[in-house]
Amino acid sequence: MQSREQSSHLHDRPHAFSFLNARQRDGVNVFTRRSVLKASLAGLAGLTLPNLLRLRSEATASGNPLKSNKAVILLWMTGGPSHIDTWDVKPNMPSEIRGPFADIRTKVPGVHICEYLPKQAAMMDKFTLIRSVDCRESNHEPNMVMQTANLAAEPRTNPSGHLYPAIGSVVAKFHGSNQPGMPAYVVLNLKDKSHVAWGGYIGKLFDPFVGDNVGKLLQLPPRLTTERILSRRTLAQQMDTLRSDLDSTGQMEAMDRFGQQAFDIIAGARAQTAFDLSKEPAAIVGRYGNHDWCRQALLARRLVQAGVSFVTIDLSNHSASGTWDTHGDNIPPYGGIWNGLRPLLPVFDHLITTLVSDLEDHDLLDDTLVIAMGEFGRTPRIGTQGSTDGRDHWPVVMSMVMAGGGFRHGQVIGATSRDGGEIAERPVSPGDLAATIYHHFGIPPETTYLDHQGRPLVIAGHGEAISELL
Repeated sequence: MQSREQSSHLHDRPHAFSFLNARQRDGVNVFTRRSVLKASLAGLAGLTLPNLLRLRSEATASGNPLKSNKAVILLWMTGGPSHIDTWDVKPNMPSEIRGPFADIRTKVPGVHICEYLPKQAAMMDKFTLIRSVDCRESNHEPNMVMQTANLAAEPRTNPSGHLYPAIGSVVAKFHGSNQPGMPAYVVLNLKDKSHVAWGGYIGKLFDPFVGDNVGKLLQLPPRLTTERILSRRTLAQQMDTLRSDLDSTGQMEAMDRFGQQAFDIIAGARAQTAFDLSKEPAAIVGRYGNHDWCRQALLARRLVQAGVSFVTIDLSNHSASGTWDTHGDNIPPYGGIWNGLRPLLPVFDHLITTLVSDLEDHDLLDDTLVIAMGEFGRTPRIGTQGSTDGRDHWPVVMSMVMAGGGFRHGQVIGATSRDGGEIAERPVSPGDLAATIYHHFGIPPETTYLDHQGRPLVIAGHGEAISELL
């Protein structure tokens, strides 16, 4: 047990993010129709090349068919949610550590979480809390380490950091979608490109399909009708310049009978139906509610149901570092713990419990792993960076939550020190998280891809699947 004096030294340690200027915002991406098509077709082409039908047929022919109905929905809490103010409450610590929120009991005896997560507390037997995630080296803008499971994926300090592929991209390459005519890896509500990881070393072909662009793609101008899309000759005439741009980056290098399905996705009934929330019963739409994040969660369920393997929802409202980046009320646009974090928690609580319940109602929960996490935790002590109400980045440890996937739940894995500043037991690494996801899909964790020098890199690094879940 650490003394109060020892604990206070934790807060004075050199911080990996002291050089950041939290007031500086990222630029806003402006999409033209042409850029929308380019960004979206990159993701479309990725799943339709050898790793969709061809990969699946070859795996079946070899006697090792891939698990075809498995999926992941990643609720990406962009900015880094405070672990102490959500899932790793410290009710017996002084107010400057425990924060302004009270704790509540959950359905799992002895497990307490934040008072603003009552719905999750009532369903805790459906969830696993991991309180000992080692997120050292993780950063944001761009958000890479936790989404790639590679500690070297830190573009701020490593010039090659942006090249490590997203876990979703690896799934797209080695698993593909669960249904022909659907993307493998989709990102929803993307507020800034830096909020998610991309294809990197394994190629732009495995970048995510940016779901936010679907409406623009499906609402085609009169001169580019569905019938004309289905004609490759007409499509080539309409998109000469676009095709040239794509060819220059190698994205159209293998437009064979598998690649042709990229265009079928735009015009195909399955994709159009999956992205159309008006097809959903009014009672279920009402159950999710009107908040945009919750609508995105409903869309994620529809996409998984239609055959998408990996969906990431960017849970953010702005294009800077993320809505969960609660530095303090005096550091806009973030807010502090009371004014910044508190309004988010009821929305998130409703979102995740509604999603898990809806997946179960549709017999999808055992096949769909739901993960909620951000880049890192927050400082154990409130009042960093000259604020009275915020917490700074804390990559030493964070909490995360899982549900579904056919795993064992109703448990807590790991623990932190008395003040929440250090891992006290059972560290879980980004590689362990990735290995667990790949286990879920039936992808061997020792699978490799090549970097630009032709060196093999293991998809899960040194990680091992989290044994408590299996």
